[in-house]
Amino acid sequence: MIKGYQTKILKMYEEIREYEENNLRERREEIKKIIPEVLDIERKIGNLCIEVALLAFKNVEKREEYLSNLKKEITDLRIRKTELLVAHKYPMDYLNIHYHCNKCKDTGFIGTKKCSCYYKKLVQLYYEDSDLKDLLEQNNFSNFNIEYYDTHRISDGIDSPRQNMKKNLNIAHSFVKNFNHSNENLLFYGTSGTGKTFLSHCIAKELLDSGNLVVYRTAESLINDLREIKFNNAFNIEKLIMDCDLLIIDDLGSEPMTSSSKSDFFNFINKKLIKKKKMIISTNFSLEDILDLYSERMSSRLLGNFTICKFYGDDIRIKNNFNKIST
Repeated sequence: MIKGYQTKILKMYEEIREYEENNLRERREEIKKIIPEVLDIERKIGNLCIEVALLAFKNVEKREEYLSNLKKEITDLRIRKTELLVAHKYPMDYLNIHYHCNKCKDTGFIGTKKCSCYYKKLVQLYYEDSDLKDLLEQNNFSNFNIEYYDTHRISDGIDSPRQNMKKNLNIAHSFVKNFNHSNENLLFYGTSGTGKTFLSHCIAKELLDSGNLVVYRTAESLINDLREIKFNNAFNIEKLIMDCDLLIIDDLGSEPMTSSSKSDFFNFINKKLIKKKKMIISTNFSLEDILDLYSERMSSRLLGNFTICKFYGDDIRIKNNFNKIST
């Protein structure tokens, strides 16, 4: 799916450039009516810049002095232009093209390399065509209902599901708040239907809305991605899942594992940790199951480099469906 988006992305950049060029033309027409001297100054600056460029091909006495005078005149004109704009309550860059991305000048490329904004557009298109976009409209902090969690303790010394979920919520909010200043990763584990995926979606929406690059994968689809990268040199996919601001890996343990895929999976997680690229992993497995299923090295990474959040209580999906039926 990722491969087919390049034409759409390039079209997006073309539309951005056309939009900003039209805006610039409108601003110039406005200035032409209100401060025509500014455009006269721009023309003079343009002519002087041409003269500077052509100076290399002319036989001129006292070349350096002449060049210095030309540059001084250009500087004086630019100052005069700025003074006129500011005096009429316009920003200094009012007659400059306004780029959405100053790094690539709204082309998507810096030299031959794709700009970071290119990958954000890639994910934007990916989510537009996926079910996740609709899910995030529902699965967000605004719709998180703590009332679904029981207030009764399961056993002595253990928090009630609601008390435990409040702790997990606080961790999630803190994760979002400190996202750009922390290297924290999260591991959500516990029985099915207790809110792990929902809470990871809540975090995803907050970070996406604040401009971060978030990629969501099930463990099975991630294994398929790693296979594509390994055998088909899928660079776009590798760049996407390796360098995104946050990778969410859902349903760890459901993926078909061979000795080769286990090794690929470990190397990928390890590389993410080394590069300090943040992750959220959720699983229905217990910590004991993780220790049994995965190698000691892999288990060590999961249990040693992630903040561990346990989920327990009733199956919220079943409870929610019962509530819908009863109403």
